[in-house]
Amino acid sequence: MRSLQQKCVAVLLSLLTTSAGAAIRLYTEEAAPLAFTEDNQLRGMSVEIARELISRTGSHDAVIKIRPWARGYYKALHEPNTAIFSTVRTPEREKLFQWVGPILVGTTSFYSLKSRHLTFNSLLDAKASGPLAVPKKWYTYDALSELGFENLYGVSTPKNMVTMLKHGRVKLIATQDVTLKDELATGGLKVAEVQSHVPFMQSAYYIAFSLKTDPKIVATWQRAFDDMRHDGSFSAILKHWLPDADPRQSAPPVQP
Repeated sequence: MRSLQQKCVAVLLSLLTTSAGAAIRLYTEEAAPLAFTEDNQLRGMSVEIARELISRTGSHDAVIKIRPWARGYYKALHEPNTAIFSTVRTPEREKLFQWVGPILVGTTSFYSLKSRHLTFNSLLDAKASGPLAVPKKWYTYDALSELGFENLYGVSTPKNMVTMLKHGRVKLIATQDVTLKDELATGGLKVAEVQSHVPFMQSAYYIAFSLKTDPKIVATWQRAFDDMRHDGSFSAILKHWLPDADPRQSAPPVQP
């Protein structure tokens, strides 16, 4: 009996050690300029930050994978040593993850085609604009629903959203300034061809670790990110990918 108990304890310790020491898996989605695939290489601002954090924390066996958002989100909710980025931190998600960041702060506004010379001065105007295209998986869709928007036209991708705007199927779309240029490009539009209206939400993006990840690992990643903020490497990455962004506005200042 004692021998059996010892074997059981050994197996349990082995499982715990394997879980604690397992490689960290980080999931992200195609969302230029934050994360995207080019020439079979994963690139983007958030990807570069994640790789720098992997290096600084000694997490050399960590892997970054592009996956559909819903799949990566599910894994980050349920699996140990797993994270998803770049994730908007919201009150609804606050207790579902452990957070590292913020790596970026974006402002969400409505956008129309300049050629249509439309005017929208309030949320009420936007509610009365007719169908308003937004990817249904985005937090923006949920936020507008909570604000009482009954005219949302849920689409599957940002490209679908932009294409509908370009061809006049909707008057308005809703998206963030930090991703606007690349999203418009997927549908054949340029920033100069659209007009912004009524900024209505700021969102902070984070790396969201599962609750089953050791909090010590998450704390180590947060300290490494704070160091990036202090030594200027974060600002350099931000400037490379978002030349017009102000580092002081892209994340709250770090206290020394």
